[in-house]
Amino acid sequence: MKIEKKNLPKSIVEYIIEADAKEVAKQRKRVFEYLRKNGDIKGFRKGANVPDDVLEKNYGPDHINQMTVEYTIDVLYKETLKKEKLVPVAQAEIKEIISQEPLKIRMHVEVLPEITIKPAYKKIKLTKKKVSVSASEVQAALDDIQTRFTHFHEVEDKKKKAAMGDKLTIDTDGHDSKWNIMESTSMRDYPLVLGSNILVPGFEEGMVGMKLGEEKEIDVVFPKDYHNAEFAGKKTKFNVTVKKFEHAHKPEFTEEFIKQLRGKDLDLKGFKELIKSELMETKTMNAQMEEEGQLIDELLKISTLDIGDGLLANQIEKVYTEIKENVSKDGVKMEHYLESLKMTEEQYKEKNVTPSALKRLQGELLLHKVYEMEKLEVTEAEMKKEIEKATARFESPDVLEKLKELYLPGNKYYEELKMRVGYRKLIDSFFE
Repeated sequence: MKIEKKNLPKSIVEYIIEADAKEVAKQRKRVFEYLRKNGDIKGFRKGANVPDDVLEKNYGPDHINQMTVEYTIDVLYKETLKKEKLVPVAQAEIKEIISQEPLKIRMHVEVLPEITIKPAYKKIKLTKKKVSVSASEVQAALDDIQTRFTHFHEVEDKKKKAAMGDKLTIDTDGHDSKWNIMESTSMRDYPLVLGSNILVPGFEEGMVGMKLGEEKEIDVVFPKDYHNAEFAGKKTKFNVTVKKFEHAHKPEFTEEFIKQLRGKDLDLKGFKELIKSELMETKTMNAQMEEEGQLIDELLKISTLDIGDGLLANQIEKVYTEIKENVSKDGVKMEHYLESLKMTEEQYKEKNVTPSALKRLQGELLLHKVYEMEKLEVTEAEMKKEIEKATARFESPDVLEKLKELYLPGNKYYEELKMRVGYRKLIDSFFE
């Protein structure tokens, strides 16, 4: 086998490969063996020792030659990968069969891009963002939990006044200054939780104190930057009727309720500390993602890498799949989401997915390259600390025992954690 190699743009390697005559003859023999074993030849039972000339007459010389070429190309491809120590990132493409005798082909193989990073990367120094959690943020998280677990009881007492947090089912019509009903302002049997800030500012506040069956006029001014230009800045009078009144019952943070939420025996003070630590963890993770992005931006300024189309296409599909999964969590089908944006899948991928997929791919490749260049190592002490952190949230002895088995050196979970710790260590080294 003879090989000529040429590097092309987009991380494509072109190979001109010529097969030895002996190899072609070997693969031709394999074709006959396959047809002899699997073919259906009149006058012969399947698997019988059918002569080569009978097989060639039955299938035709062109078919035999075509199969021989396919078999040989497959062998040439595998041997080239092995000899050149290639790791293709996409299926190789046979661009041309240059000749049949000798069999000579032109093949393109996309590989990981060559990455060049200037030595100046060592001088990159960025400022680490300080992360903290305020008492108001903890309280906001508690309020959110209360809102999510609030239930409503219907009120039949017509003297009871509505307060923020209560749910009212209403009929309403919006009128202009001449008392003409404004288009798209009428609603019937519309359920509204006061304080949810779903409707125009001033509307929900104006309903505070209303009673079951009461009718009221509420004056509202639409914001000047309202999304519908037709209503922006307009004074509107809404005629509102309360048809149903449901009083909000917020849960209290008893030890029993906290146990249901987190599975831990905590009083309110302890729960606040837990919420604070959870918020701190989330904010730290978000800050770390921002730091990673900052570092990648700096590395891109002093690096060269020519990413191939196949590698990028795979990343685009990966990101698009993640987006679809996130959309489906809200109970929305991707096709309906695209319809709401008035975009086709191709348009959405080009505009919204490709840029983020390219940035993520560039980041992964650059960080991996720097990691190799720096030859960082993760110590046993660092791994022990991370494993303790990963298992700290679990209290069940059985669960902890299983986790200990997962986080053993050589195990998939251990090695993945070790890689994450290593990359975090790398990124942190660029921040002060």
